[in-house]
Amino acid sequence: MSLNIRKKEDCQLDLVSLGSLVHRLDPGIVPFRKARSVDIHVSGGEYNVASGLSDCFGLRTGIVSAMVDYGIGELVETRVREMGVKPYFKRFEHNGVDGPNIATVYSDRGYGARPPVVFYNRANEAGAMLKAGDFDWDEIFGQGVRWFHSGGIYAALSTTTSGLIIEAMQAAKRHGVVTSFDLNYRPKLWAPIGGLEAAQKTFRKIVENVDVLLGNEEDLQLGLGIKGQDVEKSSKLDTSAFFGMIEEVTTVFPNIQAVATTLREVENSNRHQWGAVLWCQGEQVVSPVRELGVIDRIGGGDGFATGLIYGLLDGRELDEALRLGWAHGALLTTFPGDTTMARLAEVEAFAAGTSARVQR
Repeated sequence: MSLNIRKKEDCQLDLVSLGSLVHRLDPGIVPFRKARSVDIHVSGGEYNVASGLSDCFGLRTGIVSAMVDYGIGELVETRVREMGVKPYFKRFEHNGVDGPNIATVYSDRGYGARPPVVFYNRANEAGAMLKAGDFDWDEIFGQGVRWFHSGGIYAALSTTTSGLIIEAMQAAKRHGVVTSFDLNYRPKLWAPIGGLEAAQKTFRKIVENVDVLLGNEEDLQLGLGIKGQDVEKSSKLDTSAFFGMIEEVTTVFPNIQAVATTLREVENSNRHQWGAVLWCQGEQVVSPVRELGVIDRIGGGDGFATGLIYGLLDGRELDEALRLGWAHGALLTTFPGDTTMARLAEVEAFAAGTSARVQR
């Protein structure tokens, strides 16, 4: 297996992500209508990968995004620095009234039979205002970058963000950088800019430039329009549904070298069955299935992508790379917030099957 990943010693950064930074207000298990206080988490699907690779796995990463010069922006920028991620920001001045803004995500954790509820305020979001031409990609990639990552949440924010993703990916390919994309199809976000039809048209243009695609069978069906079985009637842990679609994916997009996803069967908000699968250049790999005691499910998929990308960048065998993604995503659900609090040794131990007995 070879993704033609550039050598670490030839590059200044292991990964650069493109996406929007957000702050998430989290009242814990209390529904928002009854909340008296919240925790603030800095997040963003693409940023979560860059921060996890830096903080947990010790890689050199950067984030390309928008930054707003006001108090919330300062909070977000401080957290980015704390996670060791190099910023490439287009800066905006806040007018003191209505923006531009750092988006707000509201997300409680649910509990037991009560599911988590997520809603947004992305009005006048600075990240959505970015467009092709805002960054010098040849300068960014010219310093030496091994991997570029973006995702479907960012593509959905406006009519210009997808063009920026495509511009970045085409520049990455010129510089020999591996590209990955997390489909992350979110109907709520696509509704204001054309719905499912616009999403499929946009995703297909982006995926033409992608080496490693992240997305489950529902993402592949809805996001790319790939035919498959009824995902609502099949088990969420059924690998045949995923692998059965790969031939069509790679026929339509022969540039795709690998496709991976998590498998999650939700028994209740705090108990999930968790697995993962990877197809890479014809090889099929399946993780174990493990029951998770979940504190906060938000960000688990990004945690999986983080560990998988680390494994591939580090030259691990496919089975080990998948297990590292599976393990890191699992551990991330045991922490509050969207970004990692795990250590590499903990991820490797979980991937190897270590139990959760007390460490003394």
